Amino acid sequence: MTTAINVLGIETSCDETSAAVVRDGREILSNVVASQIDIHEAFGGVVPEVASRQHVLAMIPTIRRALAQAGVDWGDIACVAPTCGPGLIGALLVGLNAGKGIAFARHLPLVGINHLEGHIYANWLTGAVIDFPTVCLIVSGAHSDLVLMTGHNTYRVLGRTLDDAAGEAFDKVARILGLGYPGGPAIQKLAAQGDPSKLRLPRAWLEGTYDFSFSGLKTAVLRVAEGMDDQPGLTRADVAASFQESVADVLVTKTKRAAEEFGVRQVLLAGGVAANALLRSEMDRQIGRPVIYPPISLCTDNAAMIAAAGFYRFEAGFRSDFSLDAKANLPLA
Repeated sequence: MTTAINVLGIETSCDETSAAVVRDGREILSNVVASQIDIHEAFGGVVPEVASRQHVLAMIPTIRRALAQAGVDWGDIACVAPTCGPGLIGALLVGLNAGKGIAFARHLPLVGINHLEGHIYANWLTGAVIDFPTVCLIVSGAHSDLVLMTGHNTYRVLGRTLDDAAGEAFDKVARILGLGYPGGPAIQKLAAQGDPSKLRLPRAWLEGTYDFSFSGLKTAVLRVAEGMDDQPGLTRADVAASFQESVADVLVTKTKRAAEEFGVRQVLLAGGVAANALLRSEMDRQIGRPVIYPPISLCTDNAAMIAAAGFYRFEAGFRSDFSLDAKANLPLA
């Protein structure tokens, strides 16, 4: 009889303090998230120092709740998997050092996890059967990456953002339009009332590459917003709808092209922007093969996805020593 492997995941890359217990990389026993959105909303974005201090306050209670909700104790944990990058360096250090401390005190293996890898592995928590090779589109507040996976823990980055990530563009456009933070849900809600055909915003195709660029689109929205008094009949909702359509168009088109070039059986979608309803529907409609994406609760930052990634690294024999350091710009490799 095979013994189940329970992994304790810890995630503090930005403004969510999260701890989770995942069994065998597929079954969530607990996934506790302490959100800071209400704190940072007043500033229109995440304040790194404030985020770090809140992580310090929430870290231990969050881990205790995760163990209690999972119905396990320390003797049931096989390894500790904290996020070690990329992200806000101060925030990362809180979770990483908590993980190190637990691993040292409990004599448990330590497996450092790349935050982007965690987003990818949120798809393994859906119950879907995933075959390799597969292409994954990771779109979040700080990242827009198109990745080819030929096996577990094996990544080839096909393209990435050259400037603003998709989620960052959503946040900036939301500020331009006078909406709240975070920008993604606010843009989606307003766009539902608009008509994207009333405004044609640019697409940065960067032909010949799988890279992305959204800074020009953001600037175009700013110019439109500044001149809306001269465009009768054009509403903020129309601008939001056109912006959202432009982002989805580029993301879906490039993902479809990669899926066809590399002959993958299905496509994965991950990251905070993966919660966007238009992006999901257009992926389903256009990709031409099954598209797998997590429930919305697993698109945003959480420790269950980190624990899932930790399981597959642990199974492959990866171990981190206590010299492991946090890296704000850690590449996916």
